Amino acid sequence: MRWLLLGALAGLLLAYPQLLGLVLAVVAAVLSKPVLTAFGLGLAARSGLTRVWRRTR
Repeated sequence: MRWLLLGALAGLLLAYPQLLGLVLAVVAAVLSKPVLTAFGLGLAARSGLTRVWRRTR
């Protein structure tokens, strides 16, 4: 899914080069918000963690 979204973004940037400024502005706006940045990093880290299915006592 991630590669599909990245490919769609790359395709749009190739078709409409002026979108690069808009994409960079959106990325800068998201990175300027510490809560959104922390949430995004948490989602990225969670996907790499293994889940323990049984409880330890």
